[in-house]
Amino acid sequence: MYLCSGCQTAVSPDTKYFPVDWLGVEVTRATLGIIGMGSIGYRVAQRARAFDMRILYHNRNRRRKEEEEAVGAHYCEKMEDLLQQSDFVMLVVNLTPETHKLIGKKELGLMKPTATLVNISRGAVIDQDALVEALQNKVIRAAALDVTYPEPLPRDHPLLKLSNIIITPHIGTATVQATRMMAEEAIANMLAVLNGQPIPSEVFPK
Repeated sequence: MYLCSGCQTAVSPDTKYFPVDWLGVEVTRATLGIIGMGSIGYRVAQRARAFDMRILYHNRNRRRKEEEEAVGAHYCEKMEDLLQQSDFVMLVVNLTPETHKLIGKKELGLMKPTATLVNISRGAVIDQDALVEALQNKVIRAAALDVTYPEPLPRDHPLLKLSNIIITPHIGTATVQATRMMAEEAIANMLAVLNGQPIPSEVFPK
């Protein structure tokens, strides 16, 4: 959470010294809980393993044993178990009626007071009013959001006034390479339809 304030301190013309009491939280050997272990969630797990993190996951369908073992992931049938154990909780789910406000006051209350909530899915997966309350009252330590609802948030939204949150403007795939890959994938899908072939990235597989 010191990234933004640290940058401001580093470049400020008023800075005469750097604070020595800014202590963050290690991700190495911390517990990461991934809610939504689809293709993106699994890639998150692959990267987290490089930091020697303990990986828990909750998903509608359990991954194959060999896939779990490849990243050292442990399945939590109940999301509540994942929330109670994780130092970092990452949301990587699609927005559906079932996942709308998936994380609310009850779920935030189950998390560790030292935990950080990370959302890279869709803003409406979190009850933002409940998140504001949880951050204000230190129910959880912090949050990092690449998505909100709406986008952008109204300039007077209380989330924008908190010091224990980082918000980025939905830039998780904002690279030249990723944008090119998405365009190429879309073209491949269109050509498949026009040629009567199976769709490579069908949204609702038959």
